Amino acid sequence: MSSGFLPISRQDMEERGIDQLDFVYITGDAYVDHPSFGHAVISRVLEAHGYHVGIISQPDWKDTESISILGRPRLAFLISGGNMDSMVNHYFVSKKKRPADAYTPGGIMGKRPDYATTVYGNLIRRKYKDVPVIIGGIEASLRRLAHYDYWSDSLKHSILLDSQADLISYGMGERSIVEIADALNSGLAVKDITFIPGTVYKTRDSSGITGFTDKNLNALLLPGYDEMKKDPSRYAESFAIQYQNTDPFTARTLAESYGGGLFVVQNPPQKPLSETEMDEVYGLPYMRTYHPSYEEAGGVPAVEEIKFSLISNRGCFGGCSFCALTFHQGRIVQTRSHVSILKEAWGMIQDPSFKGYIHDVGGPTANFRHPSCEKQLKSGVCQNRQCLYPSPCPNMKTDHEDYLSLLKKLRSLPGVKKVFIRSGIRFDYLLADGNDAFFRELVAHHISGQLKVAPEHISDVVLARMGKPKRSVYEKFVRKYKKLNEEMGKSQFLVPYLMSSHPGSTLKEAIELAEYLRDLGYMPEQVQDFYPTPSTLSTVMYYTGIDPRNGQQVYVCRNPHEKAMQRALIQYRNPKNRGLVEEALLKAGREDLIGFDKNCLIRPEWKGAKASYGQTRKDRPAYDRPGQKQPGRKKKKTIRNIHKKKS
Repeated sequence: MSSGFLPISRQDMEERGIDQLDFVYITGDAYVDHPSFGHAVISRVLEAHGYHVGIISQPDWKDTESISILGRPRLAFLISGGNMDSMVNHYFVSKKKRPADAYTPGGIMGKRPDYATTVYGNLIRRKYKDVPVIIGGIEASLRRLAHYDYWSDSLKHSILLDSQADLISYGMGERSIVEIADALNSGLAVKDITFIPGTVYKTRDSSGITGFTDKNLNALLLPGYDEMKKDPSRYAESFAIQYQNTDPFTARTLAESYGGGLFVVQNPPQKPLSETEMDEVYGLPYMRTYHPSYEEAGGVPAVEEIKFSLISNRGCFGGCSFCALTFHQGRIVQTRSHVSILKEAWGMIQDPSFKGYIHDVGGPTANFRHPSCEKQLKSGVCQNRQCLYPSPCPNMKTDHEDYLSLLKKLRSLPGVKKVFIRSGIRFDYLLADGNDAFFRELVAHHISGQLKVAPEHISDVVLARMGKPKRSVYEKFVRKYKKLNEEMGKSQFLVPYLMSSHPGSTLKEAIELAEYLRDLGYMPEQVQDFYPTPSTLSTVMYYTGIDPRNGQQVYVCRNPHEKAMQRALIQYRNPKNRGLVEEALLKAGREDLIGFDKNCLIRPEWKGAKASYGQTRKDRPAYDRPGQKQPGRKKKKTIRNIHKKKS
């Protein structure tokens, strides 16, 4: 096994001359030493600061001894559920089990528990009562305070309490984890580490709420857990406060009461990394692949998606309501230098399996390569104003020059045939740029036959709840895209991502979307039903029926059958959906869309559809889909039929 990987066994520790590790990192993913995996980044950052870190990947949560294979760590256990929330990893939005896990060797499902971070934390506590436990990663980050949990349909405690951990390192934790490590290494007790930005801790205060807030620099007191559980509208109020305190320059400390003097306290986020710091993080000696012990199982499927992709940025000022990036990475865009990215690309080219194609150059949003305005790195982002919604802020800097320059440099590298952009392109930001040079380069060089974009819906009512631009903006983008393709003699398709059943969408808005697709002549192969994941604005709307941004009541589609109807309307051409589509149209009073007119979505159902087709011609069924010939059963060439014809 390669010595370049971090220790995963006692033998690895002995080969490195390590008697005791400083940190043991428990992860719900396979051990992949690549900067796209959070456990690799955090462990390599700690290693670069002189700490010994070992990895226990996907321990058997039914066996207490599975987390002791590397021994007792000197400073702390670190836990991450993995690159995805374990519940999203395990279940479709229908709550049915997914068949495979791309982050597990061989894609095998079931190698991590539900609510993995919580389960691992309790596993450690059964074996080691007094070793500090620090949790992080996307699962801990988005469950750091009380949150609605879709899978149990309940309001859950902060994960800090349920996991029995001591601290949460939330967001992108490179800086906070080093500060935590240095504090522990200095001999400070974990219960006294209450001052580090980007962390959440718990405390008991016998003096009551007033004493607590005074002692903690006038922290904002959120509605208590018991209050929110009794009255979901209080959760909407709490989330509105949290949402306004996600910026490292303006955020205040937040405190959430759990009764009996117990508080969970969230410190403000860490400051964004500078370009130099980003370069240092991505320049660490990653092996860039999965641990060789997984070869026999066929490797880790997720690696194929990122092996020849480049991360150029993090953070997003897009502000989509259904996205958790504001809570996790923040709204301030941070970027790597061209030198750092080109160096990584050059390393890819040397890989014998590289075929000349860089699959992606991007991040949460590919065409964000700098903060949205100049003031953000001094004063932070606006608390009550989004950069792009409902329309682009006049102070926003719209400039693709740096990204375009980077792409040109990558295209010119020897051995590179094509550089694709597969991360999301924010089309409203693209249109806001008065210079269309990047748009032209995108169409000319960086699309693999089709460009995927995310209008998500076309009803302005729903788009407002989503925090997305109006339909007219998307239509302007479509016209421009088609025009550029025509000018260049290209035939590249546009594939829109669409979402059904988002809060605010009734059958009326779902039908509006179906009519739009009818006029477009397009039926999407896949439809994403809204998935209420922890700590998004949309999830709060789903749970409370309230938009936390303005306190307005929001229609929420929770009934599984209605959700199926909304989803079927988007794919109304599929014969399997015909019954649901007809039911939806009748329920919405839109019988005008059932008929033979070119604007109809479906044809009237033939009442004898379940009987034999052996009827007269006028009784034969009209096919469900407009524009199709009526099917009839061919008569067999039997002697009887031939005689009938002659007579």
